[in-house]
Amino acid sequence: MPLALLLGTRRFAATERFAKQQTMTNRYTLPAVQLPMISAGPQAMDLIFIEGFTGDTVIGIHESELHRPQPVVIDVHAGVPHARACDTDRIADTIDYGVVAERLRRLLIEHRHLLLEAFAENIADILLDEFGARWVRVKVVKPHKFDDVGAVGVQIERSAQQPESPRPGHSAAVIQLLASGMLPGKS
Repeated sequence: MPLALLLGTRRFAATERFAKQQTMTNRYTLPAVQLPMISAGPQAMDLIFIEGFTGDTVIGIHESELHRPQPVVIDVHAGVPHARACDTDRIADTIDYGVVAERLRRLLIEHRHLLLEAFAENIADILLDEFGARWVRVKVVKPHKFDDVGAVGVQIERSAQQPESPRPGHSAAVIQLLASGMLPGKS
């Protein structure tokens, strides 16, 4: 077998083993989730994260949950394309997790959600809309909700909406009108 083919086969086998290791789970962990951008290409993202943010809030559908706050634990991961802060070393050029934590504290007080799913969606919207993240993963957990369960919760991933691209040929038509001296909407 040619050396290049042999090396390629070994590389493939090693890659396959690595992929299997990455998706292995045990009964205490969630399945490994592939990040939306792991390459150094144009889609590469920097992740800003907060893990283990704990606060009390009123949330739930059962009568026992509707009248007094209970603890929730929040993990957020926010992806930004190559944060300028890597080059400038300025907090203004990235997502300030201190400000995100303060926003989460405010949300714990102000929200009126019943379900963790809606609460997590609200957090994702805040990170995407207010902080400019391009991708987010939000996990919200009620620890010790039941005596025989360590935690219950929800984890969601969302991406920012891509700006609507111009219709093909539309820009060219406007340029042709402008070049001919005609302006759209003018008589």
